Amino acid sequence: MKKIYLSDAGPKVSPAIYGFYRWHEVDNKAMAMEKNINLCLELGINTFDHADIYGGYECEELFGNVIAQGTVKREDLVIFTKCGLLEPHPSRPDIRIRHCNTSKDHILQSVNNSLKKLRTDYIDIFLLNNLDPISNLEETALTLQRLKESGKVKNIGVVNFSVFQHQLLASYLKAPLVTNHVELSLLNTTALDNGQVDYSKQRYMRPLASAPLAAGEIANGNTEQAVRVRSKLQEIGKKYNADQESIAVAWLVKLGALPLIGTTSEQRIRNIVNAFNIDLDNQDWYELYNASRGI
Repeated sequence: MKKIYLSDAGPKVSPAIYGFYRWHEVDNKAMAMEKNINLCLELGINTFDHADIYGGYECEELFGNVIAQGTVKREDLVIFTKCGLLEPHPSRPDIRIRHCNTSKDHILQSVNNSLKKLRTDYIDIFLLNNLDPISNLEETALTLQRLKESGKVKNIGVVNFSVFQHQLLASYLKAPLVTNHVELSLLNTTALDNGQVDYSKQRYMRPLASAPLAAGEIANGNTEQAVRVRSKLQEIGKKYNADQESIAVAWLVKLGALPLIGTTSEQRIRNIVNAFNIDLDNQDWYELYNASRGI
């Protein structure tokens, strides 16, 4: 896959990005990790999205163990990780409730832990995972700025920020934000309808679309919306000789979003990659959008 700029400030990434946000559901994570990394690299995906909490706080270390084997060079990879959102887990008895923490101390501790677990000296893109409304945002921004200046973090981004939250953090930062992760699919167009996608474009960034296949609901969901969208996908898929999931992701690509892959299914990953061979006709794009909205 030809690498593209994530924003006008960089960096270059693969057009599809693999994320570990659903790995709490994965059994035998160590074996699955190596298999998925190798499959992604085979398909031209060199960009991987982590968070301290993913996979029950295990995924960063498992990924680092695979990279430490030396079969792929660190400089050939683009690594995202993030902190902010914390979830209860047996390995973290100190966390009683799902909450956000973007304090200076927590960010610094998280970055250092991530660097150690990922076996790397730098993080290509470090993201705030949701906004902590009771944080000292000026201190948070200064911490992020200093991490970037230190070289530990090359770029800064955010996850699930509203337009106003995005504007608020950016007002405190000297460095540009390079992306906003938002949930976006034909079964959830909220980020398109509420201006998050438009604002990302205004800031010359590409939004990352998490759950591009709606956690499998596009293929298997039984809601009225899912059935309606699936029927339209199958109809249009015949025109392009493509799987319905490939068409669903091509709809996102046409919008300028980068799909953030969360599945461990090899076929589903291949369907997502195949989307980049499809250039949807404008009217086909709107047919799908209208099917999503029930128009």
